[in-house]
Amino acid sequence: MKWSGRYAGYNGSAFRKDLLSGLIVGIIAIPLGMAFAIASGVKPEYGLYTTVIAGILISLLGGSKFQIGGPTGAFIPILFAIVMQYGYENLLIAGIMAGLMLVCMGLFKLGALIKFIPRPVTIGFTAGIAVIIFSGQIANFLGLSGIEKHEDFWSNMKEIGMHISTVNIYSLLTAGSCLAVILLVPRFAPKVPASLVGLVLSTVVAALFFEGQVATIGSSFGAIPNSLPQFQVPAITWERIVSLLQPAFVIAMLGGIESLLSAVVADGMTGSRHNSNRELIGQGIANVVAPLFGGIPATGAIARTATNIKSGAVSPLSGIIHGIVVLLVLVLFAPYASHIPLASMAPVLMMVAWNMSERRSFMYVMKTKTSDSLVLMTTFLLTVFTSLTTAVEVGLILAVLLFVKRMSEMMKVAKVLPDPNHKHEKVMAHMVRKGHDCPQISLYTIEGPLFFGAADRFEESVMDSIHRRPGILLLRMGKVPFMDTTGESNLAHVVKHMERSGGRVLFSGIQTQPLEMLKRTGLVEKIGTDHMFEHTGEAIHFALKHLDNQKCRGCKHFAFRECIALSSADADSESKRTLRSGNQVHTNTPV
Repeated sequence: MKWSGRYAGYNGSAFRKDLLSGLIVGIIAIPLGMAFAIASGVKPEYGLYTTVIAGILISLLGGSKFQIGGPTGAFIPILFAIVMQYGYENLLIAGIMAGLMLVCMGLFKLGALIKFIPRPVTIGFTAGIAVIIFSGQIANFLGLSGIEKHEDFWSNMKEIGMHISTVNIYSLLTAGSCLAVILLVPRFAPKVPASLVGLVLSTVVAALFFEGQVATIGSSFGAIPNSLPQFQVPAITWERIVSLLQPAFVIAMLGGIESLLSAVVADGMTGSRHNSNRELIGQGIANVVAPLFGGIPATGAIARTATNIKSGAVSPLSGIIHGIVVLLVLVLFAPYASHIPLASMAPVLMMVAWNMSERRSFMYVMKTKTSDSLVLMTTFLLTVFTSLTTAVEVGLILAVLLFVKRMSEMMKVAKVLPDPNHKHEKVMAHMVRKGHDCPQISLYTIEGPLFFGAADRFEESVMDSIHRRPGILLLRMGKVPFMDTTGESNLAHVVKHMERSGGRVLFSGIQTQPLEMLKRTGLVEKIGTDHMFEHTGEAIHFALKHLDNQKCRGCKHFAFRECIALSSADADSESKRTLRSGNQVHTNTPV
């Protein structure tokens, strides 16, 4: 996506649309930025810094015209765990490392690979993250006191159970009023940012009627400064880099997945097409720069990107304006934000969790009762009860194993013979039966990819014929779309056994990729191009010319039309006349 293409035909009308959409999204991003930061275990202003710096850079350098970047709910459990285990400064280093990883992924054009992560895995960990976010706000919603935060879900639930008696009725009323506004405003004024209105009204209610009775941002984290973030490079050491490799990789992978998913959503809404590798590079640069100003990791925000599009955005300028709006609000109104009750922030995050839960997709996949359902549920449970890293690793491995199993089940090896009742004497498996199976020619149809998951099944099926020492083994490969080195190795093993027993192997209808594989390994040269045919009929005709006619005498199998002549007393002269005449009855056999 060239720079000129992103702003082609840009005019004053387009700027007004970008200005309006940027203003709307910027207002929406303010409470979310603070809420995500608090839920991640850091000060609220760090979320605003991220929204400003990363938001502007992602729009400026990313590969999607409409992407809105910033802190997101998906990062909350990861960032909170890193802060708990390593501390805030190490979170900044992990963010920089993740940014560099994303840049490298974009430069090496790995953007397309992230798209291959199975949908059940992304739905599973997204739903799991939603549960963690929602459950993490229960304490603030109820105003529980004496709560100690933990990394794992069970410990946090246990902590809530132990302190449930400390429910603060004023916090409950504050949170309830904010939740009511968030639920009602979209019904009566869908274009009004409900979360911001809910925060403002519930804060006013708490300040007028419950002053000093509920915990606020200021009482818990100190006043939010209305100054610009300061540039500061964290102390990076080799030991820190080594210890933070895994957390950084998780941030990079999740950031890449979320940003590209958001870009795909934007494409679907606008009919545009994003550049996935450029998007990764833009995301990477934003995540390198933001921590230098105290910002936390950022990625593409699906909900804000969708709002940006619905508000009439025309170009990336709307995302840049959204960052500037947040910056102005930070400078002008930051002291007032310190009075926002934590109980008011809880419903905002709970609604974020509810909206990102993928509940419809979750139930849809579960209703299928397939292997995808197993992958989804496994990833979901591991995300909630262990960690996102474990969940994604196990989910991917399980998805791959189940995929290999499904693909291996697609492999079909059937012994076949021509059906004389068919118009073109098509080869069929039902024609092979006791008393009707050529002792000298074994004809097999292979269907499905010949790869490591199915190669053994192929070899076992074919080797059964080789042990009966047929003179010719004919393999119909027209329905084998793919072959890997394991499949080629097993095939070479079959060829070797046939040659050892004095037989020969013929191929018909082999497709381009398997043929290229056999050429690269030298098996084509070993077999001989004269043993490879485009049509099965041609291969059968070749095989019949190279039979041991002595063995044909008296044979009553009559597997092929020519067998009647070959089995008679004057087989030698009759068969030679028949085959010399160029009998092409089998050349019409479909590949």
